[in-house]
Amino acid sequence: MRVFNDNRVIPGGGGPLHSHRDVEALTYVVEGNFRHEDNIGGAAGPLPAGSVQRVTLGPGALHAEQNASQTDPLRFIGIWIPPDSADLQPGVEQRVFTKADRTNRLLKVIAPLGEPGETVKVHQKASVYVASLDPDVEVVHEIAPGRGAYVYLIGGAGTFGGQTVATGAAARVTMRPSIEIRATEPSELILVDVPLRFEPVGAWRT
Repeated sequence: MRVFNDNRVIPGGGGPLHSHRDVEALTYVVEGNFRHEDNIGGAAGPLPAGSVQRVTLGPGALHAEQNASQTDPLRFIGIWIPPDSADLQPGVEQRVFTKADRTNRLLKVIAPLGEPGETVKVHQKASVYVASLDPDVEVVHEIAPGRGAYVYLIGGAGTFGGQTVATGAAARVTMRPSIEIRATEPSELILVDVPLRFEPVGAWRT
């Protein structure tokens, strides 16, 4: 993982078309309605809260993130994952998940290409999970050897591995077999599971 941003966009706001090379751009919509623009024929949306999207930018496709509402704010998590191959064919995949889907469980919403299941696929051995936890609910994420996890508390309060956390807290987890996540009030979180080492390709080799 190279980028993890918690983005907020005012009503009607958003950035212009811009390009990146050899990036798997992942989006998780936290609040509001997300609109996507690109030059590769991807669906514009809008995508409601709970949705995820992957944009494969390959040799440098153009894309932009925008707030589809003229009255309500937008909040989304933006993640960059380096792909496993350079100059991939640009493309877009997106899927809508409900709050019920992620309530009191870690729901896998993004998974490696070729893995079965109703998830958005990414060109890398990386996975993304989201959860909406009630107070006193605990979930555990197992971490395989050679991998790590990045956990971000989107909202709420609780503990990561026994350590007290509140909205905006994050933990980078390495060299342990699991991470225990417990809510002490209604909480929303996202977890990214990645290899500790990526093989650099394309733009990442410079």
